Amino acid sequence: MSNYSLSSLSSSIIEVVEKAAISCYDWIGKGNEKLADQAAVTSMRENLNLMNINGTIVIGEGERDEAPMLYIGEKVGLQKNNGGLEIDIALDPLEGTTICAHASENSLAVIAFAKKGNLLYAPDVYMDKIAVGAGLPLGVIDLDNSPKVNLSNIAKAKKCNISDLTVMILKRDRHADLIAKIREAGAKIRLIGDGDVAGVIACTNQGTKVDAYMGIGGAPEGVLAAAALRVIGGQMMGRLIFNNDEKQISRAKKMGIIDINKKYTGEEMAKGDVIFAAAGVTDGYMLKGVKKQNGKVFASSLIMDSTAKKVTYTDSEYLC
Repeated sequence: MSNYSLSSLSSSIIEVVEKAAISCYDWIGKGNEKLADQAAVTSMRENLNLMNINGTIVIGEGERDEAPMLYIGEKVGLQKNNGGLEIDIALDPLEGTTICAHASENSLAVIAFAKKGNLLYAPDVYMDKIAVGAGLPLGVIDLDNSPKVNLSNIAKAKKCNISDLTVMILKRDRHADLIAKIREAGAKIRLIGDGDVAGVIACTNQGTKVDAYMGIGGAPEGVLAAAALRVIGGQMMGRLIFNNDEKQISRAKKMGIIDINKKYTGEEMAKGDVIFAAAGVTDGYMLKGVKKQNGKVFASSLIMDSTAKKVTYTDSEYLC
């Protein structure tokens, strides 16, 4: 089965993310993050199990003891017990649970597919990340550089001043020092409350006027963002953060992480052919959110296919 194309799964993948987004509709703005997330998880699991694949969740809602569904290692698909197409899956059924609960912008249902062994099998820990858009020299960013050096390199590559650059960062107390150093270097900062995957992708979209993404967020979101960047261009680097937690380190080593200090490039986090798909839950700069009108529900989605080397946007409608 080594010659199969992931592209053949595109229509089913779009349906998985769109239905997950639609399942969140009744929870938009209701202030209940857990129920919104649970609705998306349940929908995504049900629809993945209708796909003709032998899928393994490598990035999911958490580890088995912490997540009853779509946990890391869970098998999904009609062929999960009968061989068949072996697919590794990274997902976040509701990326931006707080965003959805508060009816803010840019909550998404997201998923990535790759052939077995091609997605980083990472524990559910934090990851230090930096990302830029396409068209810049390879190696323009590095996690071991200071923010000022990275910004200087980006500005030089873009033939502009550091003061012309905008960096997107999650609004978290842990980023106080990073924010201070970026402002000291002279760059602008755009803070976001949630939505790590959308944040990384924002630096590849000229319409957002974001030049780089920096900061610490979830490792699962890092792998998903890397899958998207494989198609739309850009560079990314991530490093898992364990804070000397022996339990986390032991778990990571059991999952195949040998060097706990390794810097991963985007290509190392998502290798080979990959498909990334997202559907809007609430309106955002990438996609429109779910809408209901006249007995119909409308969903907007995109699919990024590295094999076809293209991004396809879809507007769908379903009966309520």
